[in-house]
Amino acid sequence: MVRGALVALLSLESDIEVVAEVDSGDKILPAGKSTRPDVAVIDIDLPGKDGLTAATEIHEHLPECHTLILTSLGRPGTVRRALDAKVNGFLLKDAPSEKLANAVRSVAIGQRVIDSELALSAWEADDCPLTPREVEILALAARGRNVADIAADLFLSPGTVRNYLAASVTKLNARNRVHAIRIATDAEWL
Repeated sequence: MVRGALVALLSLESDIEVVAEVDSGDKILPAGKSTRPDVAVIDIDLPGKDGLTAATEIHEHLPECHTLILTSLGRPGTVRRALDAKVNGFLLKDAPSEKLANAVRSVAIGQRVIDSELALSAWEADDCPLTPREVEILALAARGRNVADIAADLFLSPGTVRNYLAASVTKLNARNRVHAIRIATDAEWL
């Protein structure tokens, strides 16, 4: 569901007021600080910061604002990462409009709302043996970033980045970094 359609749909509800809409993850926290919403409905796949990073920032800086992830990425690993980011709700974009509106209402009063099929698949999925930092670094490597760039982005030394990558290879029983990326991607940990 595109942002405009989502805004139009929620605006039809008499008890829901849309106070802001943004087109990138970098704009979510500033918009939240200026409008102080009860609920932030966030997509995971956004330009700039991804939606889970933005949801984590909302949780840290605006704890009174609840977050509802609305996405097409309904894989178990994505659900687990969303829960780790302390989101209050997780729905697929193709959820019926009534279900979405009810989810916004429930999340606004502090309830957790997670699509039942997604919750079950996340529960049954294998736990990721990697630390959050190892996942972050492996994900950057999966996007084609080299050790020096990853180190600069994360304010780490290149040696530290190599150590994290080596630990990921070891923990996943992979042959090399590319194999580790494939294992983690297939398990939906990245």
